[in-house]
Amino acid sequence: MDQADINQLSTNDLVDRIKEEKATLMKLKLNHAVSPIENPQKIKFSRKAVARLQTEFRKRELAEMKK
Repeated sequence: MDQADINQLSTNDLVDRIKEEKATLMKLKLNHAVSPIENPQKIKFSRKAVARLQTEFRKRELAEMKK
């Protein structure tokens, strides 16, 4: 998910995506701990997607506080 897609999400959708991505990340980490996953880079990409989503959410929170 790139930044252009994230910017177009509504705030409610953004919160839902954060929850989904965090669940995916936890699942990947658990699966990798039990047995090595095929592509460990998926963990890195998922972690960065969560960070991008949270950054956009925080940016919107701060913009709302300024109003």
